[in-house]
Parts: sequence; structure tokens; C-alpha cells
Amino acid sequence: MELIELLKKLIESKSETPDDGGLLDFIESYLEGFTAIRIDKEDVKNLFIYKKFSEGDHLCFAGHVDVVPAGKGWDTNPYEMVEKDGFIYGRGGQDMKGGLAAFIQAVKVSESFCGTLSLLLTSDEEGEAINGTVKVLEYLKEKDMLPDSVIVAEPTCSNIFGDAIKIGRRGSINGYLTLKGKQGHAAYPEKAINPIHKIAQVLGNMAGVNIDDGDEFFSPSKFVITDIRAGMQVTNVSPNELKMMFNVRNTTITSQKEVRMFVDKHLDGLDYELELTQGSYPFRTNADSKVVHNIDRAIESVTGIKPEHSTAGGTSDARFVAGFGIEVIEFGVKNDTIHGLNERTTRAEVEGLFQVFKNLIKQWR
Repeated sequence: MELIELLKKLIESKSETPDDGGLLDFIESYLEGFTAIRIDKEDVKNLFIYKKFSEGDHLCFAGHVDVVPAGKGWDTNPYEMVEKDGFIYGRGGQDMKGGLAAFIQAVKVSESFCGTLSLLLTSDEEGEAINGTVKVLEYLKEKDMLPDSVIVAEPTCSNIFGDAIKIGRRGSINGYLTLKGKQGHAAYPEKAINPIHKIAQVLGNMAGVNIDDGDEFFSPSKFVITDIRAGMQVTNVSPNELKMMFNVRNTTITSQKEVRMFVDKHLDGLDYELELTQGSYPFRTNADSKVVHNIDRAIESVTGIKPEHSTAGGTSDARFVAGFGIEVIEFGVKNDTIHGLNERTTRAEVEGLFQVFKNLIKQWR
């Protein structure tokens, strides 16, 4: 099976989270000569498949076969690969079946490697991610099989293929604030405590404000308000309480402690409750690590571009990999249509990604 034919198979297998669309069984059979381990949890399908060529490093390619729902309004059938006007259309083309096709084919055609090659695949990256990658990593740790380096083939490039890799990600702190007041008649504001008025007096000093200044690797941790609601949708009653939700994509400088201090500072003297949860933790792989040196060299060899080392964007399963002390980076095709209508990539990018991974495996040192 040729590379683009493989991509067609991946795109046309409908695999909306947590359904794998039968792809993990297909990949297991496609990688003949590899040893497969299934670590399925509830309705989530997980596959770890590996081949030991010799003694040496264990290099793992990781990713997800699941995609978000296609939605309505596509110009083409989202579950049919359509190639036109220089683009390949189909749900998952960028996120991340283009990356999957590239590394599956790269390990399949590799006849040698100075160590072990493996793939870690899940059907639960776009969902809650509770029974996916992290469960596989827990299993591998228990069996003393954790890889030395991991490459996640999420879409990373901004303007042209090869211009960026992710060497880290910010964390994600979610906040749930309840500001207490005293319900009353709007005509008698002196007899009530209106929480909307109270929050309005400080909101300008909180909304969109940086909690830290960032550093050379991370942009600042910003206080982003995502929802505010209060009242009973009437004009003559001031509300008893106000609920506000916010998110902070945090650097390694800012933790839940600093976020709480930020809120305490601005709401000092007010009656409120604050709950914080951590969706993910920030991490950064050292730029001098083996995996960064090797992927940089492979990208430059294939594209002539020296990639930027970025930590921008949201989260990925790389956060789980980093939590196990493994050197991890992300590299894939351009990221400009993921999760959108008419998601698309290009033949040139997918073929280029295959060549980068093939070169990486051959020249690993």
C-alpha cells in the first residue's frame, strides 16, 4: 500500500471518539513482523506495537486515530478522501491522520534501526483522554517498556511545512468562581448586594491580564474569562449570586497557587468561593535532548528549513508522555483547518512528513 492510499484508508474509516473505526486492527495487521499489545479500557481502544531491531534507544511514534465529529456544511463528504485543487480533504487529514499515515509507513519500510521502534495509538485523544495514552504509559511503566523518546505527529507547522516543532506545552488551569450577594428588588439597591456590580468594579483588572511575564520558552499565563452568568432573566430583581468560569494556560512559572493569589488580590473583601482544577501541566523538553537534535536534523535535511522550537497552542497527549519523564516533541503537517469544516492537508506535506520520519529513523544517533 502506498502512502496516500494508506491515508485514504485512514480518512475513510469513520473514527469519531471513542470509536477507532477498526483502524487499530488494520494497523496491527499492516505492520507485519511487529509485536502488538492491546490495552483497551471500557469503550476506548489502545494499541502499542513495537519491533526490536537491535540493542539501543527505544523511539516511539505516538498519536490518535479518533477525530472530532465532522459537523454539517462540508463541500465534500468528510469521510471520503477527496483530492482537488492541490489539497486533500477529509476529516482528520490534518488532525492527525496525515501524521499517522506518515509514521506508520515510515516504520513499515524501515529495514534497520539502532534500537526499538514502536507506535502508541489511542482512540481517546479528542475526548476525555482518561482511558487512552495515559493507560498505555502506565502499562509500559509496569512492564519496564517505556520509550526513551517519543514523537507525537500532531499538526505543528504554521506557514510552511517544516517551520515549527513543539518542544513543550503550557498547562491548563480551570477556574469556577461563585460570588455571593444578596437578592433584592432592583428599585431598592441599597437593600441588596448585587454581585454583578461587585465583579464589574474589578473585572477590568482581571480579564485578559497576564499573571506572569512568561519567559524565553513560554508566552505569559493569561487570565481568560470564558463565562459569566447571574440573575433570573428579569429586570426587577438583582441576583443572589454570580458564577464565573475562567481558564489560565499556565507556564512553568505559574501554578494554582499563583492563580488563587491573583483572584484573592482582586476580590479581597468579597464573599466568594473558588474551585480550581488542573486539566494539564506545563512541560518542556530540553532543546539539547537527543530527540530534538535528531528531528531538527531530519527536517532540515528534507526541507532545508531549521524549525522554530515552539510551546504555543493547546494541549495534546504529549503532556501525558512528559509526565513519565520521557523526552517528547511534536511534529506534523500544517495546522490551519483542524476541527473545522473542509479540513484539509496536502499531498506534499504528508509525503514530506513521511520523508522526515524515514530520515530520522535512518540517521538516528
